[in-house]
Amino acid sequence: MTDLIDRTVDHVSAPAVCPPKDSESRADATIVEFRNVSKSYDGKHLAVANLNCAVRKGEFLTFLGPSGSGKTTSLMMLAGFEAPLSGEILLNGRNIVHMPPHRRNMGVVFQNYALFPHMNVAENIAFPLRARSASAADIKVRLEHVLRLVRLSGMETRRPSELSGGQQQRVALARALVFSPDVILMDEPLGALDRQLRERLQIEIKHIQRELNLTVVYVTHDQAEALTMSDRVAVFNNGEVQQIASGRELYDEPCNAFVAQFVGESNRLSGVVSEIGGDRCAVRTDGGRIIHARLVGDATLGSRAVVCFRPERVALGPHQDDRQNVFEVQVEEFVYHGDHSRLSMRLGSDGLLFTRLPNALGNPGAAAGDMITLGWRADDCRAFAGSSSHSSFPDARRLGTDL
Repeated sequence: MTDLIDRTVDHVSAPAVCPPKDSESRADATIVEFRNVSKSYDGKHLAVANLNCAVRKGEFLTFLGPSGSGKTTSLMMLAGFEAPLSGEILLNGRNIVHMPPHRRNMGVVFQNYALFPHMNVAENIAFPLRARSASAADIKVRLEHVLRLVRLSGMETRRPSELSGGQQQRVALARALVFSPDVILMDEPLGALDRQLRERLQIEIKHIQRELNLTVVYVTHDQAEALTMSDRVAVFNNGEVQQIASGRELYDEPCNAFVAQFVGESNRLSGVVSEIGGDRCAVRTDGGRIIHARLVGDATLGSRAVVCFRPERVALGPHQDDRQNVFEVQVEEFVYHGDHSRLSMRLGSDGLLFTRLPNALGNPGAAAGDMITLGWRADDCRAFAGSSSHSSFPDARRLGTDL
């Protein structure tokens, strides 16, 4: 079975990823690199397929994706807790695939904290230093510094059971920082915290990363968290990286329909390409409407496409002179979200569209059942060629006899 997997992996094509900018591919800036890394747990499915990704020194890179997309498996292979099926993982230019975890000089922060309950705060944080036979003087200096950094000074003698969730996570972070690792790995470290605390710690972790020029590889399924903290984000789906880019680029220039849908919210309409002109196209929706959009990917007349546009790009009202896409829709419902309301509207058989309206502007004067006009510009709309309404979350890749 292993030989069959090895032969099959050779024929798995790499996913379409937006090419990196020149500054992103400089070898002298790279500290971690995945080269054609694949992983299977059962010999039939690839949990990770041909991962190619470089992490620059001092960068905060996030692996983002839904459950089962391969992001945590990739992190565990980097940490040394999982072995790849094929490929290389380089640290400072050296292949570490066969290197045990304790020799990789990486700090790891887990979602469940993984603190020793019988040790106090100081003992938990100092554990990596004692394992490395550091001197008592060195431990004292490093411990004092990292306690100030994570704002836990004065709590050295407390046990984990005497700390809040946020404080326990600070201890876990301090333990990962105290021995000056080459890379910090974080596997959904804030997932167990409430929203306000999670958002506060996101900012604190980012400030620490910038202050110390840390290299961080972070895993999350929360796209808002990824956009808040990261220099770049690698979006995973079905074991493949779909796109690696800054948060702004992922949001404004997604390279396929999955990224457009997963990073932020998007309205989606399916249809066929009816006209092509340069980087522009027209798509005839399944409901018979013509949508003008920017074309992403190769397309031919008659090929399937998914059209995506952000809800904040939708304008309401009869004055739509600067909009190439203008339609009558029926209001379905308003949902109040505090600072804004979500307005759902039905575009006939093409389904629901939605927009977000700042509540500070007041009620738009439309009620459920009313017919209103909306529009959006072609420049704010992407047509992803070769996509369909069923292709944004494809089934897991199958290998061997299931190929």
